[in-house]
Amino acid sequence: MPHFDVLVVGSGIAGLSFARKLAEAGFSVAILTKKNKADSNTNWAQGGISAVMGETDDFESHVRDTLIAGDGLCREDAVREIVSGGPACIDELVHAGVAFDHEKDGKPALTREGGHSHRRILHVADITGKAIEEALLGAIARTGRVSLLEHVCAIDLITRRRLVRQGRAAPGGGDRVLGLYALDTTTRRVETFTARAVMLATGGVGQVYQFTTNPDIATGDGIAMAWRAGVEIQNMEFVQFHPTALYSPSSDRRFLITEAVRGEGAILRNLSGEAFMKRYDPRGDLAPRDIVARAIDSEMKKSGTPHVWLDIRHEPEAKLKARFPAVFAACEAAGINISRDMIPVVPAAHYLCGGVRTKLDASTALPGLYACGEVACTGLHGANRLASNSLLEAVVVASKASAAVISYLGGHPTEEVNAPDWVEGEVSDSDERVVLSHNWDELRRLMWDYVGIVRTTKRLERARARILFLRKEINDYYWNFRLDPRLLELRNLVDIADLIVRSALERRESRGLHFTLDYPQKHLVAQDTTVRREEE
Repeated sequence: MPHFDVLVVGSGIAGLSFARKLAEAGFSVAILTKKNKADSNTNWAQGGISAVMGETDDFESHVRDTLIAGDGLCREDAVREIVSGGPACIDELVHAGVAFDHEKDGKPALTREGGHSHRRILHVADITGKAIEEALLGAIARTGRVSLLEHVCAIDLITRRRLVRQGRAAPGGGDRVLGLYALDTTTRRVETFTARAVMLATGGVGQVYQFTTNPDIATGDGIAMAWRAGVEIQNMEFVQFHPTALYSPSSDRRFLITEAVRGEGAILRNLSGEAFMKRYDPRGDLAPRDIVARAIDSEMKKSGTPHVWLDIRHEPEAKLKARFPAVFAACEAAGINISRDMIPVVPAAHYLCGGVRTKLDASTALPGLYACGEVACTGLHGANRLASNSLLEAVVVASKASAAVISYLGGHPTEEVNAPDWVEGEVSDSDERVVLSHNWDELRRLMWDYVGIVRTTKRLERARARILFLRKEINDYYWNFRLDPRLLELRNLVDIADLIVRSALERRESRGLHFTLDYPQKHLVAQDTTVRREEE
């Protein structure tokens, strides 16, 4: 039974930043990642990380932009702490080896994105996430104290309450995290890991929708695990649809066209060639994402067309290749030269603004359990995330979390945990894999059709009825057949879908990313939505 001081689930910017600090403080750390170590939402992040670095910018402006984008639901104290912590964390990333782009005079090269009043986005061309991921993995390797376990899928948390309910002796009093179960996909064995603290850094939920910019790993694992352990989940209805993903008629995968393209002057046009965004918001193409996504959705529905255009043909080819090499190459592979051709774009599921309810030090209501990054809801994003604030949040909160966990470990010495091994019983491999495949496809289609950019109560109720039926089928499958990664992910996704729909039904107003035709106005008082389940 492997034991560590700390288990980290996920290997994106949040998990790696946190693990590095704990290892440097002398603690034993294991990072569990269900694919390769570089497979994460961080690795796919193009635009950059926001921080106040320009001479004409200031914290108050960044705070104001974040609050406006969040549409009344941001926690102002969280916004202020995270924004003010940005520059120091940027310095840490630079020292870890991230080579952000600079101007000829040596100053940081800053771009602007939707909702920002200043240029404050640091970047490495349009592969910022990849550059950060590589630098942090290198820093982790240099510590020599982190066990990075690839192809290990977390299943469920082990809590003291769970052991007591099973009639087993458990150390201490009250409930707290003691470890987790995880499937090693290379050996097909379920391992029991014990630890004094667990950090969930599993990223987002994009794969619950048919069309998403997220990688395959974004299946909401950490949120589903926390919810099943009785931890409060908050504001799940706020799913951000990125306005500009490359349209493809033959694939569900949507390549992200970074918002920085619009920050450099690209214009959204309908299929008649009209620049339409000024009709929806005075900020035009640089309005916050919720407004731009709804505007594109409206233009597509009015014209009956499958996409709109993104036009940056005013920029020379050499400049576009240098500034946006990944975007240029992806479009070129689709037969589009963005210096001569307009880019067909559509919205796609991109980012979850809700998640596991945490404090700013990543702590949850369950002692020993922490959550950081997209999996968590700190109050920074409110009802709609401001562009490039996600990487900022991950690195700032990871820094605060490291101090909190070091303090927690000081008060919880290593104890022997009598956690039972996983018992599969008489389960066997299924010969009905087609059922699993159909459930996967149906869940993602119904979420896209009924719980998308524009919602109605009737569509949400229809979605929930079908989700409950799918959950029964999936859980029956889970308990009767041998585990595999696809089944574990589907089990998590159906829980995520239900949490999104339940939260959306609870919010009887339109705010930020949640827009419903039945309640088109905002309430005067902004309130969070919360869902909590008692542990089975």
